[in-house]
Amino acid sequence: MPLWLFAFAALLPPALLAMGMLWGGALAWAGFVAITLFAAMMDRFGARFMGNAPEGAEFPAADGLLVALAGLHIVLLPVLIAHLAGPAPPIEKMALALGASLWLGQISNPAAHELIHRANRPLFWLGAVMFSIMLFGHHTSAHRLVHHIHAATPQDPNTARSGEGFYAFFLRAWGGSFVRGLQAENDLRARKAGVQALHPYVLYVAISAVSLAAAFALGGPMGLALWAILSLSATAQLMLSDYVQHYGLLRAKLPNGKYEPVQNRHSWNAPHWYSSAMMVGAPRHSDHHAHPNRPYPALRLPNTADAPRLPWPLPLACTIALFPPLWKRAIRPHLKPWLSA
Repeated sequence: MPLWLFAFAALLPPALLAMGMLWGGALAWAGFVAITLFAAMMDRFGARFMGNAPEGAEFPAADGLLVALAGLHIVLLPVLIAHLAGPAPPIEKMALALGASLWLGQISNPAAHELIHRANRPLFWLGAVMFSIMLFGHHTSAHRLVHHIHAATPQDPNTARSGEGFYAFFLRAWGGSFVRGLQAENDLRARKAGVQALHPYVLYVAISAVSLAAAFALGGPMGLALWAILSLSATAQLMLSDYVQHYGLLRAKLPNGKYEPVQNRHSWNAPHWYSSAMMVGAPRHSDHHAHPNRPYPALRLPNTADAPRLPWPLPLACTIALFPPLWKRAIRPHLKPWLSA
């Protein structure tokens, strides 16, 4: 997909949220509609798959879009909190809060995820700041140092077992990723004896504390509550994505006690073109695990014989997963062929 499509799909919702804050009325709903109904319509009526980029293709401007999204995240979120804590009509506040919740969960999260995989340290820390602002800074460590090593094994807190409901998974994965990420960072520091850099977890907590202080300064107790609620919603959406994209897929244990290498069949993918662009490539999950540093426009979609595909766009799959009995019944026939693969 061309980079301009990623830019259009990812930048449209925050632009509409800004317009909704400025002019209110029906425009307050525009950001929410762009992420839900408009994206679903584009996925359904547009080309479902626009092909893979040529092997080795480079996208020098790809990181620029991520930086732009990070800047919007850092600026728009406090502006939004001040607006929601102000005198706007309640229905407009609800519309903007719903749109902002989805923007944080489905666009800011994937952008931050891309940034923490960059070797460039300023870009990496920009992603870490984004997660920390959303009170989920430890994901920066847990995702890279735990999930990418142990995905699709019982050792990964963020891999959902077959039959496990989302809410049980959320509690297990949040706490497990915090502990395992901290342990991984401590082990890394132990191997680099003599290096006295500040512990990343201290920075994550400090940035989160500053964010909450800013929320209180902008809107008092209401601002603090809104920031916490929006952050919880964004975290839940990130965890829903983890839940769906690895649900029930496990690597085989080898005779030597180790697990087989991660392969394409150990992640769910979604071929839907527009939501993939809006989420900066997140639904092409197998290739991300195979090549974590590959820029999002170059991520490839495996064929159906090599990797499982969701029958729904990723945002819709995550919505279904909010209802565990429905999710388990709906995904079971699609999962079954891969349990014996």
